[in-house]
Amino acid sequence: MMEEKKKNILSMQLNVDDFVPASPDEKESLVVMRESVNFWQDGFRRLRRNKIAMTALVVVIIMLILAFIVPLFYPYGYEQQIKGAERLAPMQYSETELEAIANGESVFPHILGTDQNGRDYCIRVLVGARVSMTVGIVASALILLIGATIGAIAGFFGGMVDMIIMRIVDILYTVPDVLIIILLAQALQYPLQSLAQVPGFSWITAMGPNMMSMFVVFALLYWVGMARIVRGQIMVLKQNEYVTAAKALGATNGRVIKKHLITNCIGTLIVTTTLQIPSSIFTESFLSFLGIGVQAPMPSLGSLASAALNGLQTYPEKLFAPAVMIFIIILSFNLLGDGLRDAFDPKMK
Repeated sequence: MMEEKKKNILSMQLNVDDFVPASPDEKESLVVMRESVNFWQDGFRRLRRNKIAMTALVVVIIMLILAFIVPLFYPYGYEQQIKGAERLAPMQYSETELEAIANGESVFPHILGTDQNGRDYCIRVLVGARVSMTVGIVASALILLIGATIGAIAGFFGGMVDMIIMRIVDILYTVPDVLIIILLAQALQYPLQSLAQVPGFSWITAMGPNMMSMFVVFALLYWVGMARIVRGQIMVLKQNEYVTAAKALGATNGRVIKKHLITNCIGTLIVTTTLQIPSSIFTESFLSFLGIGVQAPMPSLGSLASAALNGLQTYPEKLFAPAVMIFIIILSFNLLGDGLRDAFDPKMK
């Protein structure tokens, strides 16, 4: 066999073997780019890698199930008074219930015992968690809606509009919220009682004027932090070329804010709102602890903790149950908010 002739490196002749089509394996080995993902896919992928945040998310889901679903199937009501079952210890039965068990009847145990009125304490803690979480979520939604809108307007228009809005924000920071809640509760008491008589508004009686005034205060005072964050984001984003292009194409200011600016702030809004939920829950629990929260017999975690102080040495579990529930809910939302910030905040990447 003849030796293959060496090709002269100075020759202009092309080698045909260099133009043979690549095999599928060779093509795949040349692909170095990762799969293209959008903002949400990238954020949720980062979130799934955060074990602490995912654990907090699971705990939040469990708390939501305990607060909103379990009470629907629980055999006792939060305001149901059981005669002869006052101040029972956890997993203890009253004499009447023991007789029923002796007769072969099935009686559901009082997992956390009962209070001084013979009401099952476990269902009251679960309903109290539902009230606190509802207040936290609704209040955070109000803060998001009002704060994002006002902050976007201030950041987009700037100038005199921005100065007036920011001075209003500075003034609202100095307003004592507890005092405003007390004053509003007194002012709204009679109008709300009249409105509760209208068919379809009976739920106002259960919540009471204190809780309604709390929502009003959240809407009037607590949006200032959200407004400042959104304002800062909008002031940076409005300098981008796509905003100039949208204006050149005839887009109105409202459309630019809604479609281009707020949309690009959505990651920051989600993170800030998630971190606002535990703050709202803590505020509601604190106000209920002071006695200006929900109206009895509707329980709240703060009001349950306040009522348990009188028998702390004799019945310590009556204080520990709502306190531990507040601790778990607030800690879980805070850890989840930190995980969302790490996943969706561009500055953290």
